[in-house]
Amino acid sequence: MKRPRQSIECGDFALRRWRGQSDFELAFRLITESLDHLRPWMPWVASHSEESTRNFLAKSESKWDSGDAFNYAITRDGTLIGMCSTHRAAEPQGWSMGYWLHPAATGQGIATRAAAAMVTEAFTLPDVKYLEIAHDLANVSSGAIPPRLGFTEVRREQVSPPAAPSDSGIDVVWRLNRPTSPLNSTVHP
Repeated sequence: MKRPRQSIECGDFALRRWRGQSDFELAFRLITESLDHLRPWMPWVASHSEESTRNFLAKSESKWDSGDAFNYAITRDGTLIGMCSTHRAAEPQGWSMGYWLHPAATGQGIATRAAAAMVTEAFTLPDVKYLEIAHDLANVSSGAIPPRLGFTEVRREQVSPPAAPSDSGIDVVWRLNRPTSPLNSTVHP
């Protein structure tokens, strides 16, 4: 099975595969420093702990090996500033994407460029026919990224009860199909 590159250069930052438990201290600190920023939108923040971080890193490793998910740290000048990932969705040829940044890294176009790099990399995999990004309707910052990358809104889903404190209870789902022409195979934010 083909895998994406383990490291993707994005100019002033890079995406790199998580390095298992050797990344524990860095990942735990990144999440801890981002808790207040993430709490309104990410339900997993409520159970953040050393154990949950270790479990995330272990699962990242095993899912990369199985080809079910590809989780990356976003780094700038050797410092972790966020995370992004893509993983298999319910349909065999559909994949879902997600991303988040440390609050000090927001508003600089990093999430958009990281997501664009993930899209380009995901479409190098032969079994990825489309990518989806889902976010809560009230999460305007996350919702600004998919249309910048050419995604089209395909549905809105009621989520009951809302998953995180600021959630509206409506998920917006965006989709981008694999380009049919090699000339259109790279996403530009």
